[in-house]
Amino acid sequence: MKRLSAALAALALSTTFAVAAEPDPSDWTAVLGDARGETVYWNAWGGSQSINAYIDWVGGELQERFGVKLVHVKIDDTANAVATVVTEKAAGKDEDGTIDLIWINGENFASMKRQGLLFGPDWAQQLPNWRYVDVENQPTITTDFTIPTDGMESPWGMAKLVFFHDSARTDAGDLPDSADELLAWSKKNPGRFSYPQPPDFIGSSFLKQILSEKIADPAKLLEPVEADEFAELSKPLFDYLDELHPNLWRSAKAFPKDYPSMSQLLADGELDITFAFNPAEASSAIANDLLPDTVRSFTFSGGTLSNTHFVAIPYNAAAKAGALVTANFLLSPEAQARKQDPQIWGDPTVLAMDRLDDADRARFASLDLGIATLRPDDLGPALPEPHPSWMSMVEEEWARRYGVAN
Repeated sequence: MKRLSAALAALALSTTFAVAAEPDPSDWTAVLGDARGETVYWNAWGGSQSINAYIDWVGGELQERFGVKLVHVKIDDTANAVATVVTEKAAGKDEDGTIDLIWINGENFASMKRQGLLFGPDWAQQLPNWRYVDVENQPTITTDFTIPTDGMESPWGMAKLVFFHDSARTDAGDLPDSADELLAWSKKNPGRFSYPQPPDFIGSSFLKQILSEKIADPAKLLEPVEADEFAELSKPLFDYLDELHPNLWRSAKAFPKDYPSMSQLLADGELDITFAFNPAEASSAIANDLLPDTVRSFTFSGGTLSNTHFVAIPYNAAAKAGALVTANFLLSPEAQARKQDPQIWGDPTVLAMDRLDDADRARFASLDLGIATLRPDDLGPALPEPHPSWMSMVEEEWARRYGVAN
């Protein structure tokens, strides 16, 4: 009996130790102490020089202020980071994982949440800087592609699909104002439009925009799609693409690899219309001499896709405390204002101005958003992202029909 009691006591002690090893974001002083000296491996898209430079700045600030070293692991597809965590879980590596933070949203978040691969729940709302977040006016901060976040990811930027054109070559009066008008425009201007090849995020976003406009019942997009109904519901999308593709750049025998590749085609005069998921992208590119200063933005008056992007912590992250400190710093007014500056990045903030003090509001008020950035009231209505189940099927069907090697 004594041996059994001792064994139970040892088990209880080990269980207590395991729970205590997880950082508690409600005890921020302890989190800061645990984070000091940690190295945070952040898997984040590495395809933009301006974004990479911003993340480098974040790393410098984290090291100086909190003693946290940030390593930007540049990836081209978030699904690869998810696959790494899946592999580690299958191998029983439930601690000391190789990824501490992931730039994530949409179907990748849904996949990780479904498989129990995320740290949480409810850590995001306990970050000290959460008090600044614009929860009331931005519903996509607490739902990601219709999936409740449950505090398992922290927002750090807003996104809205915006189109660009070079006003030196394309008259604003001739620009399309809907998916149907874009199709008609492409027939009059063959070879002057394209989109990145899915599953690139921007390319897949274009497919979602067209699907949102062409599907008979848009409400269907907010629900999981069943395989037996997908073909009928998605038929308007693929009928549209069948008609569009012959008029694309290189007649759709090749597609741009990603947004930077597509943007370069605009700069080189090969494309007349491009698009991105950042209203300030064109102004940022102009400020960094990547696009001519005659480029301007436009949207469709009926609405374009809008969402929030997040950071999430894998369940087996080795540096959870450091990841929490990183996520919190990304929500600071200083970091958010710097990120929104088009000369730095131009990514819209997730903060509510009325929650900031005068000095922090002044940071944002002083920003020159750039000559190519539309005012918020000119961005048009926001279309919600479809349920994540849609895109896995759309991308699979797209690859079957049109897949090409770049």
